[in-house]
Amino acid sequence: MMKEYKYPDKKLWAEIIERPVADHISIEKKVWKIMQKVMTQGDKAIYNYTRKIDGLKIKHIAVTEKEIALAKDLIEPALQEAILQAKNNIETFHNSQKEELKKIETMPGITCWRQSKGINKVGLYIPGGTAPLFSTVLMLGIPAQIAGCKEIVLCTPPDKKGKVHPAILFAAQLCGIKNIYKVGGAQAIAAMTFGTKTIPGVFKLFGPGNQYVTFAKKLAQQYGVAIDMPAGPSEVLIIADETANPEFVAADLLSQAEHGPDSQVILITNNEPLSGKVITAIKDQLNNLPRKKIANEALKNSKLILVKNISDAIELSDLYAPEHLIIACENANEIAQNISTAGSVFIGNYSPESAGDYASGTNHTLPTNGYAAMYSGVSVDSFVKKITYQELTKEGLVNISETVMKMAEAEGLAAHKNAIGIRLK
Repeated sequence: MMKEYKYPDKKLWAEIIERPVADHISIEKKVWKIMQKVMTQGDKAIYNYTRKIDGLKIKHIAVTEKEIALAKDLIEPALQEAILQAKNNIETFHNSQKEELKKIETMPGITCWRQSKGINKVGLYIPGGTAPLFSTVLMLGIPAQIAGCKEIVLCTPPDKKGKVHPAILFAAQLCGIKNIYKVGGAQAIAAMTFGTKTIPGVFKLFGPGNQYVTFAKKLAQQYGVAIDMPAGPSEVLIIADETANPEFVAADLLSQAEHGPDSQVILITNNEPLSGKVITAIKDQLNNLPRKKIANEALKNSKLILVKNISDAIELSDLYAPEHLIIACENANEIAQNISTAGSVFIGNYSPESAGDYASGTNHTLPTNGYAAMYSGVSVDSFVKKITYQELTKEGLVNISETVMKMAEAEGLAAHKNAIGIRLK
């Protein structure tokens, strides 16, 4: 069960909110070996790792058009409707992120502007092990489509029968993704990093995954491939006062704990009676969860922290920099405005994190492991590069010529000065 801390001294805060530490050295060696094998052996290494790690001997790693077309019939109509509703909401929110082109005249005859262009080739990793995350297909595929990415490659591990979950294929089809491959783990990241005969290489990688996937993405950067953000296990922090519903709070903590044994959930409250009620509710709800064992392991890494006031709760939350932050307080909106560090914020008792995970419209691919302090979650911006433009008329060049030539001369760059001067002649 969660570790409890009552009014800890601020000097101890950093120690209390430390994340669980994994055996990075062991993982690093294994992932490095996988990356090297895929780089040198291509598809052969992919098939070997599929046999070795997934225990599968499959003939073709590429998903066929027929498999994609049949996926819809394998999903119950109610789930199809749910996925379509989620798609509409995510699309609506992400369409609002498109920037209007603004041309600025910095001085007479000089016009500057910036324009977004989709990254030509992007790779999406979709976990499919203990839980096939078809929702992540929407979260990554929709902004990639809106951004105008020309080539979208999707890798996801096959199930025990060598198939991809039909909901993943259905969601991919809705996002116009056709290049889908039955490859999971670090080997999938390696394939999209280096490219193989079957799987195209990409310019930027997206998507969550286990520790092997996470470390492989970090290594991919050494080979010139960008990633969405550094990441770690999923997490939620809840700030709650006496107005919070303990049943709701317990449910929100458990919804995140069931992601994996290395997930972390934290409750910060200024109300001691609430903390006891939440613990009781967690015990009651935990027994009814199919993923009880996983959630129970995650709770061992989790914390319940009693603070003197909500101001302390805000300060402690910002120090932790949570992936998800739920504010279950009377003045939730006001508190939210005082938060400076979080991946995504859920305001009030009726804003569960599950809504954002699936269908409210915001993106659930968010910075974890403290990276919310300096990274944003995935958006349309994640899938574009922004090119600046400038256009000078003859008048504009004359207007700026003395400034540029004087600066170039002071820096000792005569050719720069001449590029202006030759035009004036």
